[in-house]
Amino acid sequence: MNIGETIRNFRLQKSMSQGDIEKRTGLLRCYLSRVENGHTIPSLDTLARIATAMDLPLSRFFTDGAHDNGSKATPQLAEDEVRFLTQIRRYSPNLNDSDRKLVIAMVKKMAATGGK
Repeated sequence: MNIGETIRNFRLQKSMSQGDIEKRTGLLRCYLSRVENGHTIPSLDTLARIATAMDLPLSRFFTDGAHDNGSKATPQLAEDEVRFLTQIRRYSPNLNDSDRKLVIAMVKKMAATGGK
């Protein structure tokens, strides 16, 4: 999956220019060009800003009906799941391996008990 191509395709479907996205997000047009051409990978927060500018749920960038290599389809994420994963992504760089393992163990335990 090329996130830059995905963004460009949605932008063109919406008949928007990179300048339109720039005005709505404050992101520079040259940055948007670098993203769309695959030279830069945006953070999830930046993707959320771009999605909002295009009136799309963030999850649309991660779901696609076409899979050109025949691989299994990636499960679609609900908007609340994307928000949750965005928060995890924001804090994960501050965690060491031991803390990450602990977080995963806690999530597994909570999921197994149904969040009770």
